[in-house]
Amino acid sequence: MNDTHEVRITTQDRSARCPADQSVLEALLRDDIWLPHSCTQGTCGTCKVRVLEGEVDHRDSSEYTLTSHERAAGIALGCQATPCSDLALEPAERVDPGDAVPRHPLRDHGGTVVLLDDIARDVRRLVVELDEPMGFNAGQYAEIRVPGTEVSRQYSMANPPSRSDRLEFHVKRTPGGVATDGWMFAGLRPGDRVELKGPLGDFGSNPPSGGAAIMIAGGTGLAPLTSIVRHVLAGESAPPLYLYHGGREQRDLYDAEFFRELEQHHERFTYRPCLSEQQWDGAMGAVTDVVLDDFASCKGLSAYLCGPPGMIEAGVKALKRRRMAPRRIFREEFPDASDNFAGAR
Repeated sequence: MNDTHEVRITTQDRSARCPADQSVLEALLRDDIWLPHSCTQGTCGTCKVRVLEGEVDHRDSSEYTLTSHERAAGIALGCQATPCSDLALEPAERVDPGDAVPRHPLRDHGGTVVLLDDIARDVRRLVVELDEPMGFNAGQYAEIRVPGTEVSRQYSMANPPSRSDRLEFHVKRTPGGVATDGWMFAGLRPGDRVELKGPLGDFGSNPPSGGAAIMIAGGTGLAPLTSIVRHVLAGESAPPLYLYHGGREQRDLYDAEFFRELEQHHERFTYRPCLSEQQWDGAMGAVTDVVLDDFASCKGLSAYLCGPPGMIEAGVKALKRRRMAPRRIFREEFPDASDNFAGAR
């Protein structure tokens, strides 16, 4: 049996038991102790903590995300660091925990595939019926394990939290990918069993409220935004929502009919698909440029961006040009999946 250590978060005065081979972030989340985090792969730095007492093994923490200067100052990545002793930690940056947002403990789950359909070019809709419900917030994701391997991939839930026993994922095929070409686009079938863990991420920790919100998706970045849109519109006082979905060609877009129907039933919701490489009767150009054309000013508005890093970067610049406050811009990057990066996000 592995040694375990006590990991205490001083800002919450709570602690969890953490095996020596488990990240401190996972141990805390499993014990329902919230720590800000996003990618869980050591690439974003959202989960940085300050080690006040004890020692950690930094494991695979990269110099790019965690510099030698930060290590010397006692900073660690919660998603990578494992305990070498009992620990006392605090978040490296004080972050509003969002008391109004429910928190859900990280758990292992099993489920059965009930739907697996092609919905766009190299994109499949995967629906899993869980054995037990998994509470989550709109915008969060789960890690799905590839059978017979130690490989897991991250996929955001596209369904609203109100349906916590039936999770929907949008899966982008990666040529040669272990999870996609090697499994989900090859041998996976309805009726097969799936193992996953979740929820993870804090993309939905600041749900739209008050002023209007612009939502910009590239590719399968549409998944978490779909969850957020459906959740917000189900409330009693939804703010105006503007959803933009960008693709190269029409075959890259999906669920357009669903969003058109949603638009008909909710006067405060607007759907704007756009293409960058094909002539059609809708909006054309880079999705972020279409947003610039539609809004002369974004002052007082919020934005949620999800998709490839290049789109995120362009979107943030565009929104700032339209006077949107940086603190109102929330983002979730979906890097291209590869066997060297444990995620399709």
